Amino acid sequence: MELEKPSLPSSLLCAVPPCLSQIRLPYRLIPRRVRVSSSTFANAKLVTLRNHTVNLHIYYCSMAGTDNRRSRHDEESPSKPNKKKKGNRNPEKSLLISLHSCSKRTDLSAALALYDAAITSSDIRLNQQHFQSLLYLCSAFISDSSLQTIAIDRGFQIFDRMVSSGISPNESSVTAVARLAAAKGDGDYAFKLVKDLVAVGGVSVPRLRTYAPALLCFCESLEAEKGYEVEDHMDASRIVLEEAEISALLKVSAATGRENKVYRYLQKLRECVGCVSEETSKAIEEWFYGVKASEVSDNGIGSDIELLRAAVLKNGGGWHGLGWVGEGKWIVKKGNVSSAGKCLSCDEHLACVDTNEVETEDFVNSLVTLAMERKAKMNSCEPMADFSEFQEWLEKHGDYEAILDGANIGLYQQNFADGGFSLPQLEAVVKELYNKSGTKKQPLILLHKKRVNALLENPNHRNLVEEWINNNVLYATPPGSNDDWYWLYAAAKLKCLLVTNDEMRDHIFELLSNSFFQKWKERHQVRFTFVKGCLKLEMPPPFSVVIQESEKGSWHVPITSQDKEESSRSWMCITRQSS
Repeated sequence: MELEKPSLPSSLLCAVPPCLSQIRLPYRLIPRRVRVSSSTFANAKLVTLRNHTVNLHIYYCSMAGTDNRRSRHDEESPSKPNKKKKGNRNPEKSLLISLHSCSKRTDLSAALALYDAAITSSDIRLNQQHFQSLLYLCSAFISDSSLQTIAIDRGFQIFDRMVSSGISPNESSVTAVARLAAAKGDGDYAFKLVKDLVAVGGVSVPRLRTYAPALLCFCESLEAEKGYEVEDHMDASRIVLEEAEISALLKVSAATGRENKVYRYLQKLRECVGCVSEETSKAIEEWFYGVKASEVSDNGIGSDIELLRAAVLKNGGGWHGLGWVGEGKWIVKKGNVSSAGKCLSCDEHLACVDTNEVETEDFVNSLVTLAMERKAKMNSCEPMADFSEFQEWLEKHGDYEAILDGANIGLYQQNFADGGFSLPQLEAVVKELYNKSGTKKQPLILLHKKRVNALLENPNHRNLVEEWINNNVLYATPPGSNDDWYWLYAAAKLKCLLVTNDEMRDHIFELLSNSFFQKWKERHQVRFTFVKGCLKLEMPPPFSVVIQESEKGSWHVPITSQDKEESSRSWMCITRQSS
């Protein structure tokens, strides 16, 4: 701020009576940043003169910014056209925007009107995006009884024009037309579209949604063999079935009396879904209540208990996969399972399902490969020696029930000013697991060598750390390595518990099979917390919430629930009268 003597421009003084224009005006505080032009005064809407002071109340309704905008509209030079107007004058872009607007409003009639106008116009050339938007909108109305016929007929007309224009349909367009074909009951054409897309190859590849219309159409029309053919095609394209598709295949198999297929799709639900929906549970219930199900026998395998138990053990528990067991009618009940895993309908204990032997072996081998590859990139001089040494050491001393991610435990909640590696926290976990062990075995701690050396230099920690090393309770991972490889490998190889809060989302874990890895973590990972210095271990659940098949031939099927309390979940308990 500075003091200035206000002065009025001549344009304003002319409008003020002479007697007032001679009056001496007092000094006023004028901000430095205030600049008022003569044009602004000319556009001022109100000037009020009060006492001996001139008070100027200026309303900037049409100040520079507004004037500039107005001048751009009124005096736009043809040589410098407005960019937005230039974009809006592009007819293809304008049409696409309008079609997207129709999609948002789900206005099929308006979209078809735009299409009809476009094909008669010489200014518009339809492209893939236009056709894709139109086909999607048509497919969205196949469940609307009042517009279904129009949507299907016009959708096929639009698709025919797209193909005749030389535009290759992408996955999205094929999916939309496949839905139209399925709504019309033409599963063969829906399937042909997908096969043609695969045959062409290229960037656009089919997805589950691309196959689903043909698969569901065949299942609804009880054309089981054609449905199985679609499934085989999906397997070849590495498309994984989801609950809706598996349930449809189970229904058509049950309806056509294919008991072996029903058994297979029950196993598919177990593998891919876990908890089933109410709709799927009804389909399962209908099969077991049916005459065909009661006629199915086990062909003698039910009497070979050792064979069944060996198969269950090999598969990781919870299923044997050898086929139907037992004879006679099935009894279907709905009930609950206790927190300990006991079925309250039949008193059978459910299993905590682990990964099978083949999966586990592949998992272990992939970890070894990854560890060696990463080590080779960091150190070209004998890159495999360090990890191979650990493998040999573990083979010699590998009698552990739990593996500890030492760094994760020791650094837990230590992100404060005086925080550091907490050896007491690590010791507390070791003691707790030792006390929980039925055979009084100590766990194995994996900790980086640099961290171990630092602990040995501390006289308060040296004795305990040396004791762990001498008793083979602590293994120091070598410099340049990632200790994640070591504790994960040890837990997988020994099929034991892994104590860590690590979410295991790093790149190394992304390279592993996601479905398998999630199942493995659920069965083996132990989480921990320290509340006011007190340790609490969160052990794996005592049973798995997935479809389970026992060696007695009974089935337990969990049903999806909105209730977070596991004890309130409904389970289907399915047993045979002979069992």
